[in-house]
Amino acid sequence: MTQKIFVAGVGMIPFTKPGAGESYDLMGAAAARLALVDAGLGYDSVEQAFVGYVYGDSTCGQKALYGVGLSGIPIVNVNNNCSTGSTALFLARQAIAAGADCVLALGFEQMAAGALASVFKDRPSPFVDFDEVTEKLVGMSEMPLALRYFGGAGLEHMRRYGTGLETFARIRAKASRHAANNPLALFRKVVSEQEVLDAPVLWPGVMTRLMACPPTCGAAAAVLVSEDFAKRQGLRRDVVIAGQAMTTDRPSTFEAKDMMRLVGYDMARSAAEQVYAQTGIGPEDLDVVELHDCFAHNELISYEALGLCPEGGAAQFVAAGDNTYGGKVVTNPSGGLLSKGHPLGATGLAQCFELTHQLRGSAEQRQVAGARTALQHNLGLGGACVVTLYQSA
Repeated sequence: MTQKIFVAGVGMIPFTKPGAGESYDLMGAAAARLALVDAGLGYDSVEQAFVGYVYGDSTCGQKALYGVGLSGIPIVNVNNNCSTGSTALFLARQAIAAGADCVLALGFEQMAAGALASVFKDRPSPFVDFDEVTEKLVGMSEMPLALRYFGGAGLEHMRRYGTGLETFARIRAKASRHAANNPLALFRKVVSEQEVLDAPVLWPGVMTRLMACPPTCGAAAAVLVSEDFAKRQGLRRDVVIAGQAMTTDRPSTFEAKDMMRLVGYDMARSAAEQVYAQTGIGPEDLDVVELHDCFAHNELISYEALGLCPEGGAAQFVAAGDNTYGGKVVTNPSGGLLSKGHPLGATGLAQCFELTHQLRGSAEQRQVAGARTALQHNLGLGGACVVTLYQSA
């Protein structure tokens, strides 16, 4: 990247259980307004908007933003499964790099209770190829698709490296301790490793219910600006996007016969390596990370994919406390998807919200002392992965 692109404002509303909050349009409008207020800008300054959601009709983005203003700007609706929010952020950054001055990225989701499922039954599923590989490797076709994929990836790590179920329980317990300090998180109750292990079993020997993130409703937003615009408007310039990459699946996803690769290990590794090369910053330089812990199992394999620890070293990384305060890199100080919640379209922008406050030094009880460099990892099966590196400017 040759020019500086700043996160001028962020906004996020409290995440809720399905049916407990407002409709998507009200949630989206509220998050957008919060981001604009945080930036010190009116909606009339926004030149373009990219709006992400997974479950909704074709122009939900317009419905949400028309509640903020009717300014005639381009509004692009975005759907990239669970990486939707960070895909909107990726497009907003690209728009600034191409010459725009002020762009809004917004994400929201109004979810239904229960496991994720296909909506359109009269056409091929985008997961047909994933299901074929999963059936050969782990079977368990009666399980919900996401649980089957990520549980299978965790099972592979267990078999390959001797990882125990207690390691996934430690990850979930850590998430709860972090979320206890986040007033916007869905689950703020601290749970112990043993309580995670004693939760209802979803897959014997592989996963309990507390190791899976809950369906969630919510919204988050970010305002990105060019350096020249920020200077002209007297805006804050304290958080810069230093590097960013988006990747999609390659042949190894399906040909490696490896459940970890099927759920995005290679996408994450490639995106991270691109970002490290862009910035000259390596995983050893990171202070704080928000990564895609849709299951405790995916948090564990993501440590290795992002280079936070060596391949096969994730269990030791967890046991040593290197994923929390006082360790090598504080991971998911927000509570992550496991405790904060996972409204699909909002998740990537909620990660941006958290890391922006960490780098500003305004994360209050969650603050990572001296945080100056932060990494964001947001993954969607089908597939896409976005990795973004932020620095305190």
